[in-house]
Amino acid sequence: MSLNRTDLNAIADDYVLGLLGETEAELFEELLARDPALEARVAALRDGLLPLDLSAPKAELPDDFMDRLRERIAAEPAREDAAPRGVTITPVTPQADNLPQAPRPKRRWLIAAGIIGLAVGLGTGTLRPTPEPRVVAVLMNASGEPQAVIEDYGNRDAKIRFVADVTLPSDKTIQAWTLPSPETGPVSLGTLDRVAPAVLTGPDLPAPAPQQLYEITLEPAGGSPTGRPTGPILGKGFAHIQS
Repeated sequence: MSLNRTDLNAIADDYVLGLLGETEAELFEELLARDPALEARVAALRDGLLPLDLSAPKAELPDDFMDRLRERIAAEPAREDAAPRGVTITPVTPQADNLPQAPRPKRRWLIAAGIIGLAVGLGTGTLRPTPEPRVVAVLMNASGEPQAVIEDYGNRDAKIRFVADVTLPSDKTIQAWTLPSPETGPVSLGTLDRVAPAVLTGPDLPAPAPQQLYEITLEPAGGSPTGRPTGPILGKGFAHIQS
């Protein structure tokens, strides 16, 4: 569950060039806030591109510009001499996962993995946020695509961020759950009336454990009428505990 520096650098390039989707960009900015080395790379890339931005005359781009750009990037291997002046980029053979046209769920999964790596001490091993979550779980749908990331701080508070375009009907609510133990059964962490980052404040529970189950379900407006999950599961996953 780690994201290597090559993956991070490739996604940083896409971010600076404006090739990330809105959800991907928001998730990547979460990584930037936690990784000084990555933040420095983004700043260097922007500085390297600034002279080009200032010298280029304004012009309307043709409608097929982005398609042709992606085809060009896909066709050419990365070269050190193609880097902006003052920026050193290690040559990397293009991979399906780090090209701009890579499937969005896969790229979002890579960025989500980077957040988990930073949060639980895996992956890049750079600066950690304070306070640190006790556990982090990536919630996947039935197709194995990441839908959301939950960070549980073990103090009644948990944070949720969506990494996919989850559809929420106007008459429904998203409800987050965890399973402290089979004896306790599923316990609600809170409800959401929109698909956006949020802080969930749940009941007092034992400290979260490795492989503890987390999930989100689609419930009637206001939440489950029974106090247990009743609607379809939008995503579920297991906790990776803070080392």
